Amino acid sequence: MEISAAGRFEVRITAADVGKRVSVRRLAGNGPVGEKFTDTVGVLTSWDDDGTLTITRRDGGIVRIPASALVAAKVVPAAPARRRGPAATYRELARVASRGWPALESEPLGAWELRASGGFTRRANSALPTGDPGLPLDAALDAVRRWYGDRGLPAYVQTATGAEGTQELLGAELERRGWVREVSAELWTGSLAPVADRAEGAGVLLSRSADEAWLARYQRKGVSEVALRVLTAGPSVWFATVPGEGAPAAVGRLVVDGRWAGFAAVEVDPALRRRGLAREVMAALARRALEEGASAAWLQVETENTGARALYTGLGFGAHHAYHHYRAPGADGR
Repeated sequence: MEISAAGRFEVRITAADVGKRVSVRRLAGNGPVGEKFTDTVGVLTSWDDDGTLTITRRDGGIVRIPASALVAAKVVPAAPARRRGPAATYRELARVASRGWPALESEPLGAWELRASGGFTRRANSALPTGDPGLPLDAALDAVRRWYGDRGLPAYVQTATGAEGTQELLGAELERRGWVREVSAELWTGSLAPVADRAEGAGVLLSRSADEAWLARYQRKGVSEVALRVLTAGPSVWFATVPGEGAPAAVGRLVVDGRWAGFAAVEVDPALRRRGLAREVMAALARRALEEGASAAWLQVETENTGARALYTGLGFGAHHAYHHYRAPGADGR
């Protein structure tokens, strides 16, 4: 945090800076200036008439701060780009991820995409905004609720935070309107070749279809016909299986889409974890993606999945942005 030439902190933001990325320092508790401070960096999403600021952090967490508690504040550059791995914009990755887990039905609403798949996963049953919906926000949200209501589904909007071009302001507006954030996760990216080099990929069987054995290991029990259609759809889909006694020891799914390879559904028998099977699955799939001309990789991981995060970090992946699903008020979640 900058200190003025006179040795004093300065507050250099106003309500006119809503929508910009800021760094603020405030008093922690009621201690005197200089005793203890707390710093926050994120997008300034509101400055209410009562003097309360709302800041959305990179991970989507929301911090509310009375302006009277500020001791220093300034506008800072947009979230820095990743220093290693493939360069990509939020919009490119959002569209690649949507094609990699495709909805069975979709319809545009301006630059929003309405997606439905009989309720199988929020990713395939939520509105994806990547620009202007072409309507005032309240009218757009009414259209979203009607569209999902016509299909007997709760209305969801997927937003993102933490990268240039993400939707911190939209998330704040949804919360003000009573939409409930239910699930948050992160999209990670990395270079594809190192994934292929980290293991032999020996003993991994690849197929264009998910057979009964693969589905037996997949974590979502009782996969429906709708779910199977989502799993098998995409630009170029591959399924990996490590045979085991009864159900497979490990499985995984890959979608190749131009330069991108998307990993999903990497599951290992709990009794066989920490033996490198997930690396073997991903290595075999990565080699297939390299053969098809891909060079970059992406995957999605929940914040609480510490085991997966450690695995992906070791393979050279890192977080690009976080994404969040907001459910319309009064809608039953699925």
